[in-house]
Amino acid sequence: MTHHILVCGGAGYIGSHAARWLAGAGHRVTVLDNLSTGHREAVRWGELIEADIRDREALRRVFAAQRYDAVMHFCALSLVGESMARPYAYYDNNVAGTLVLLEAMREAAVERLVFSSTAAVFGVPQQPLIDEDHPTAPINPYGASKLMVERMLADAASAYGLRSVALRYFNAAGATPSAEIGEAHQPETHLIPNALRAAAGSGDPLRLFGNDYPTRDGTCVRDYVHVDDLAAAHLAALEYLAVHPGAHRFNLGNGEGFSVLEVIAAVREVTGRDLPFHWEPRRAGDPPTLVAASARARQELGWTPRHADLAGIIASAWRWHAQPRF
Repeated sequence: MTHHILVCGGAGYIGSHAARWLAGAGHRVTVLDNLSTGHREAVRWGELIEADIRDREALRRVFAAQRYDAVMHFCALSLVGESMARPYAYYDNNVAGTLVLLEAMREAAVERLVFSSTAAVFGVPQQPLIDEDHPTAPINPYGASKLMVERMLADAASAYGLRSVALRYFNAAGATPSAEIGEAHQPETHLIPNALRAAAGSGDPLRLFGNDYPTRDGTCVRDYVHVDDLAAAHLAALEYLAVHPGAHRFNLGNGEGFSVLEVIAAVREVTGRDLPFHWEPRRAGDPPTLVAASARARQELGWTPRHADLAGIIASAWRWHAQPRF
């Protein structure tokens, strides 16, 4: 069945990939984005409405103008370090903005939401693989803001019957096979795109933060999941909500962690280029290890990541960074 989906934040990295997957599945897509971090050029699947989710009157007009069957919500400030320095901005945008969106959805009787959450809700892991039952104890305002929204969604399910899925991403990476769209943040704080820019000679010298963590080589370990796999999970979550009331949470990752130094080695292998870097102290808010247990998503959503190979993920990102479209 074809649905009309409002993709909030659909001009951003993961949101634009989700819009592409929705359109490919035959759904009608409308993107809402304030373009503060997203890119107009990334909106290639569906029309763009330029608006901010914190603007109550703008959202009322959006929902009054057209009927939507569901909302996908990617609008967020998402930089861990910045959240430590500017926590009010994160609570304003991520929490207060989501509340305005939820209220507008309720007024318009839109009862399904797929929410972009994060592994940052967990804080410092207490076990090697993090499943959905792992305690949530975020160590930065970014993670705390996302966890607050998850609580809001649970309360909304109980009070108003809102159906929702919160997808807790681990580290998104990669780009579409055609390199139509890819990761383009400004400023860029993520390891893989910064490493690729350094390899291409188009970015600043690569800075690595902390080599004294309690890990196998002293650097942070992360679970990298391809952005197309994340987009596919959003489509699966939308279908899941058709038959599952309530508020649901799923972890999305490959189940394997790679250290910073292992990523650097893979970038050198993929690009065939030297990759100079220098060390700096740890960044506040960075846990040593984050690796997902995604069995619940596999069992209940029928989701299996198709891009588990780190070199393959990096190669898809390299094709984008070698010839970025925006």
